[in-house]
Amino acid sequence: MNDKDELRAWMLALRTPGLGPAGLRERLDAAKGDIGQVLARMRAEAAPPGGQARAWLEQPDEERLAADMAWLAEPGHRLLRYTEADFPPQLENIPLPPAALFVSGDASLLLYPQVAIVGARNASAAGMAHARAFARELAQAGFAITSGMADGIDGAAHMAALDAGAMTLAVVGTGPDRVYPRKHHALARQIAQHGALISEFPPGTAARADHFPRRNRIIAGLALGTLVIEAGLQSGSLITARLAGEQGREVFALPGSIHNPLARGCHRLIRDGVRLVESAAEIIETLAPAARMLGGELAARLLLESGGQTVRPQAAGGDAVTSKIHFSWREDPEYRRLWAVLGHEPATLDELVQRTGKSAAALSSMLLMLELEVKIESLPGNRYQRLPG
Repeated sequence: MNDKDELRAWMLALRTPGLGPAGLRERLDAAKGDIGQVLARMRAEAAPPGGQARAWLEQPDEERLAADMAWLAEPGHRLLRYTEADFPPQLENIPLPPAALFVSGDASLLLYPQVAIVGARNASAAGMAHARAFARELAQAGFAITSGMADGIDGAAHMAALDAGAMTLAVVGTGPDRVYPRKHHALARQIAQHGALISEFPPGTAARADHFPRRNRIIAGLALGTLVIEAGLQSGSLITARLAGEQGREVFALPGSIHNPLARGCHRLIRDGVRLVESAAEIIETLAPAARMLGGELAARLLLESGGQTVRPQAAGGDAVTSKIHFSWREDPEYRRLWAVLGHEPATLDELVQRTGKSAAALSSMLLMLELEVKIESLPGNRYQRLPG
């Protein structure tokens, strides 16, 4: 099965009524990741997931599938499947992990240490200012800023990261080709160009109320920690915070005035044991060990151009399929060349692409490895610089 046929098979499976991510994962695990075999078995079953599933598999909507394939064929678009080595391992630990994600932008950013910033849609001016300040400082410390591209706190956090030239990821509750709210069309384009826009839902999927809790579990699952800035007692941000806590991630809440109804959700979180924070430095200090641990995991899972083995992501505590990669950058000529062209002055990723002739995705992986080896540091503006020593 060639790549195009495999992608079409995945889209056919993802759109099968009644199957869902858990059912698809279960069948793929049994078939050792062979999507063609999964479809063949479902077609041969006396009773696949349901009557609608049988009808779809026997006579799928070819126009819909053609539109899916057209979306995936566009530059910067990708179906990131859980069977691939660069599927974010942190999502393996969440309830009902997705079988695949639609990504518009740089899919490698999903592997970076992330902090989720969420909060009220009708945030106050002070709340918006806090969101921008925290996002900017966390981004400057090397964290990617993740949120849901909603009005208010979400949008402010994304914009602050973009303004700082830093990484930002938006997980949406629609298909990757839809924008909700509509006013964020320009923001969505910027995120896709300079970060990553992520959805569990196929192209063409409209916004629905039940999509947003599903989106929230992915936001919480991608991030090492979640910061809540202004949330009413009925806020969806509290769902994200609860999911993050249930997933064993850190949750932070910013306190506010007792007279502000948008502070009540944060105050409830604090009463329930969530960390009260007053500065981004507190979050950075708390999450730094987890970021280093995540980096170590990723080093063993990425396919290195030096010929290391690919390691499939596993749930926390699970055994890796192959042994951890031994990596020494000085032994690899490609890494030595990158080190040489980096020179002694900061360079942007685009400049390094021009100097090396390598793709941005390949360089991002190599730069991440050098960061983990504490040989370089990332700077605002998507720039990188050698460290002394």
